[in-house]
Amino acid sequence: MPLFISLVERMSVVITLAFILSRSRTFRKLLQEQASSHQKLLLILVFGLLGIFGSYAGIPIQDALANSRVIAPMVGGLFGGPLVGFLAGLIAGGHRFFMGGFTALACGVSTTVEGLLGGLVARAYRQRPLPWPVAFAAGFVAEALQMLIILALARPFTAAWSLVKVIAWPMMLVNASGIALAVIIIQSVLREQELAGAVQAQKALKIANKTLPYLRQGLNADSARQAAAIIMEITGLEAVAITSGDEILAHVGAGSDHHRQGQKVLTNATRQALDTGKIQVAQTGAEIGCHHQDCPLRAAVIVPLESRGKVIGTLKLYHTRANAVGPLDLELAAGLGHLFSTQLELAEIDRQEQLVAKAEIRALQSQINPHFLFNALNTIMSICRLDPEKARQLLGYLGDFFRRNLQHPERPVTLATEIEHVRSYLAIEKARFGSRLEVTIDVEPGVAHYLLPALTLQPLVENAVKHGLLPRREGGQVTITAREVNGEARITVSDNGVGIDLNKVTGLLAGNQANSNNVGLFNVHERLRLLYGPEYGLRFSLNPGGGTRVEFSLPRQSQAAFKEGVAS
Repeated sequence: MPLFISLVERMSVVITLAFILSRSRTFRKLLQEQASSHQKLLLILVFGLLGIFGSYAGIPIQDALANSRVIAPMVGGLFGGPLVGFLAGLIAGGHRFFMGGFTALACGVSTTVEGLLGGLVARAYRQRPLPWPVAFAAGFVAEALQMLIILALARPFTAAWSLVKVIAWPMMLVNASGIALAVIIIQSVLREQELAGAVQAQKALKIANKTLPYLRQGLNADSARQAAAIIMEITGLEAVAITSGDEILAHVGAGSDHHRQGQKVLTNATRQALDTGKIQVAQTGAEIGCHHQDCPLRAAVIVPLESRGKVIGTLKLYHTRANAVGPLDLELAAGLGHLFSTQLELAEIDRQEQLVAKAEIRALQSQINPHFLFNALNTIMSICRLDPEKARQLLGYLGDFFRRNLQHPERPVTLATEIEHVRSYLAIEKARFGSRLEVTIDVEPGVAHYLLPALTLQPLVENAVKHGLLPRREGGQVTITAREVNGEARITVSDNGVGIDLNKVTGLLAGNQANSNNVGLFNVHERLRLLYGPEYGLRFSLNPGGGTRVEFSLPRQSQAAFKEGVAS
């Protein structure tokens, strides 16, 4: 009985250490079969060292040790499999062998065998939790096997028999109970973790379901405000914010008095998330980095939001207590970031499909536009008798113009091809207006091969002619240039006409004032931004001598991806 009580005391220490180990994220990954080779090696060493601790905590008896060494290797085998159990047992058993004594070899061999036995038992329960009675039975059998190994290998046999008679039942009962307790503790921790994870997953799905109607509209101030309010309501967080790039779209909750919509981001942690594309965790106000003196925000998780592989904004979850961000907060934030990024990317795909549909309608309108067609035909008819050869050329230009308009606008063409389309259009318009329309086209050979969406350049030239030059009685000049600047193709359409209201342009490019007369410009602007990024698109300015200048760029690094996407 004294030996039994002493073994229970030693076993309780090992079980306490096992409980502490079960709180480790690495340990939980191993149990969920997600650990890397490096992490498995680390856990083998931990189980082995716990086994060594069991040897040092052993009770000397008859030149041997009554101990709880086997608990750690066998538990390692029960949860980690044969390899973990075998190697942990080899470490603990090898150490016991070098401690010496007439049972050194027998204890070293038995510890290794028991660790392996735990792994073999685990294989039978790979798809379901291991019941604690099975763990107890496995431990009891393993300890009985150890007694047999001592009798088989330890010499003299009389000393081995005398030792086994004393330690067999206490060690078999205590260590089997310790193994069963370790299994119960570890499984309860895992169930607790799974339950907490399930609750967080349920929250994330509920948030995703409620925010979907708003985020499918795209990332704007209204959708961001609605989404932030929903997150705050469901999670109980003190504040939630969403940014687009480095601009605050919405901030609800604590700190909203100085974190206002439309401002640039105020916190260093958000800038780091935007720059690195990685989740940032701040556990203090200093780590958040808000420069407002009375800011109540003390802890935060900042998650980058991505679309098409680019960071387009952030989702920020705030606490007003320092060190309040835990693993579950981090898991929830990462899940929401992934869901939001997916929803925003779907919204971009929807928008692109709508723009393509609009572009196709616009192209169809151009194909059957009676004004353009009738004016062109009248011009050609008037030239037929005076200059039949020129009329023939104009018919060729007209046919080429309509043929190119029949192409699908979502398919890319080279800049050289787009220039030829523009030449066909300008040849017809110049025949109509004569000296009132002057055209200059200057394209560097190095940029002629760049790819761009079909029907990108022609709407810009048409806008310059119809709305820039023709309102003037004397007409004017359209200049088209293409240069390679800083590794990008920069295309410019400039005229010396009546100019344009830049305030109206701002509304037009935002889609607020698009109509049948200018939807082409809006579509060109949006298609460029969707293909190459939000920083690309049409840029309007006024020429110093009068008239309008519009330019856009084609990034060189996007060309290979553009070709690959077209091929697929």
